[in-house]
Amino acid sequence: MGEIENRPHDPSQMRISDADRQRVADVLRDAAGDGRLDLDELEERLELTFAAKTYGELVPITLDLQATGPVAPPAASPVRRPQPQLPMVGHNSSTAIMGETKRQGVWSVPENHSAFALMGSVVIDLRQAHLQSHDTQINASSIMGEVKIIVPAHMHVVVDGTPIMGDFTQGKDKVPAEIGPDSPTLRVRGMALMGSVNIQRLPAPGTPKKYLGTY
Repeated sequence: MGEIENRPHDPSQMRISDADRQRVADVLRDAAGDGRLDLDELEERLELTFAAKTYGELVPITLDLQATGPVAPPAASPVRRPQPQLPMVGHNSSTAIMGETKRQGVWSVPENHSAFALMGSVVIDLRQAHLQSHDTQINASSIMGEVKIIVPAHMHVVVDGTPIMGDFTQGKDKVPAEIGPDSPTLRVRGMALMGSVNIQRLPAPGTPKKYLGTY
């Protein structure tokens, strides 16, 4: 008994509930509706979902649908033609495995970007970023880690994520939203398993606190 009691706690071996299985099944059905899974793949993964007993068995079923995972996609396949007047390198993915990755300052964001944190932290700051598309999607997934996405006041945000014993939310704005008909749109999808994906609207970098008011 003493040997069992001294084993380190492994969250991936925790038992899942029927509600957890149903949330993953919803993700699979949405993926099939988007054309990312064919009917045979959907049926196979649904069988694995409802047969799963622990979180460790559940995670791999949707991991490739939420983010690229530890392997980043080739940098030589940009989504859109780069603009010559902006010699910035586009980043298709941001990955942190028991570490930290930050995308800040002036950088180029493709139409689709993937963020993945495994017991680590990913920060994606879009306040000074150049968006290659007016409608941008970030697939963000966190497993016992954190993905934080910072957006400017004028950006419209649509959050559609799945938390499993975790947190997938848009936090309270720290600056008033200034959304208009020409505002760019950010869509955030993904999954947070015993971790967090958080989106928050913050003032421009370098803004003095005295100008932020009490918002």
